[in-house]
Amino acid sequence: MTNKNTICLWYDHTALEAATFYAKTFPDSAVLAVHRAPGDYPAGKQGDVLTVEFRVMGIPCLGLNGGPAFQHNEAFSFQVATDDQAETDQLWNAIIDNGGQESACGWCKDKWGVSWQITPRILMDAITSADQAAAKRAFEAMMGMRKIDIAAIETALKS
Repeated sequence: MTNKNTICLWYDHTALEAATFYAKTFPDSAVLAVHRAPGDYPAGKQGDVLTVEFRVMGIPCLGLNGGPAFQHNEAFSFQVATDDQAETDQLWNAIIDNGGQESACGWCKDKWGVSWQITPRILMDAITSADQAAAKRAFEAMMGMRKIDIAAIETALKS
């Protein structure tokens, strides 16, 4: 590993499965290397997959098969900026349809508990708009959504 900064994600023996899913789901993503434990460790045995180097949309990551001691939570998430409803639907549905869970305001969790924000660019532009009334309408529309509906955000902006 040669990156100066890498996101390390803890998994309960499923780092390779997760990295493989990310590689097939997100653009500019790949499984780069699989490293096996050189000896026994608290969560596994010599020869087990210990770490997986992978990239998610250009971001270097390391999956660590550390066992069940720590779980993912919403304090960390990947925020994915989407360009249209088709891309929003495709990524959201890939996560949800692969054992994930819906949450609010464009957030969802994959089956490993990693949180994702599937966020259309128009939403971020809308809620950070200098037009405070339009920003508020878009924000209020978003607050009632799970997967973001771009048409509803556009309608809120025009109201």
